[in-house]
Amino acid sequence: MGTAERPGVVAIRVTRWAVLAVAAACALLLLGRCGAAGGSTSPAAPRGGPGFNPTDVMFLQMTAPHEGQGVTLARLADGSRGRPVRPGVARLAAAIASTQLTEVRSMSERLRAWRRPATAAPGSHAAHGGMPATSPAAVRSVERAPADRFERAFLNLLIAHQDDAVQLARMETARGENAWARALAANIDRSRSAEIATMLALLDSRPPSASPRSPTSPRSSTP
Repeated sequence: MGTAERPGVVAIRVTRWAVLAVAAACALLLLGRCGAAGGSTSPAAPRGGPGFNPTDVMFLQMTAPHEGQGVTLARLADGSRGRPVRPGVARLAAAIASTQLTEVRSMSERLRAWRRPATAAPGSHAAHGGMPATSPAAVRSVERAPADRFERAFLNLLIAHQDDAVQLARMETARGENAWARALAANIDRSRSAEIATMLALLDSRPPSASPRSPTSPRSSTP
C-alpha cells in the first residue's frame, strides 16, 4: 500500500496524541494544585526565602541589637566596674552578658547566611510594634545612681529590658516559620522570664535603701 496511511492508523495516532495532551494538561493542573495547597509529598517553600519568612528575619534584626544593648546594661553590675551590688546580682549580670553576647553572634551569622542585612530599613519595625530599646537617658540614670540606690535602679531597668525581649520572642513563635529562629525564640522566652523572676525576688529580698556592703545588710551575716 506504499506510504499511504490507512484510515485506522491515522485515527489511532490522532487519538494517542489527544490522550497524551490531555494527560499532560492534567499533570500540570495537579502540580499547580499541589504547589498552591502545599501538598504532602513536597511542601512549598516558606515565604521570604528558603526556610524562613519575613517575621524570622525581622525577629533577628530586632533582637540582635536589643540583646547587644542588654550586654552593655548587664555589664554595669557584673562586678567589673566596682559598683556596690550583692554577689547574686553580680553573678546574674555576668551570666546575662555572656549568654546574650553569644546569641548576638549567632543571630548575626544567621542573617549573613540568609543574605539579609544585620538591621532593617528605618521604619520597617512599625508593623511589628516598633523597635524596643532602653533609652540612653535611662541607662545614664542608672550609671549615675548613688551607691545605695544603684542596685535597685539597675534591676528595675534590666527587668523592663528583658521583658521587651520576651515580647519579641513571642512574636517569632507566633508568626515565624524557621525552626532555628523559633527554637531560639522559645529559649529566649524561657530564660528571660526566669531572669525576670530572679530579679524580682532579688528586689523583694532587699530593703529599698540598704547598701549591699553595709554591715546592717540582711545578707552581711550570711556564712
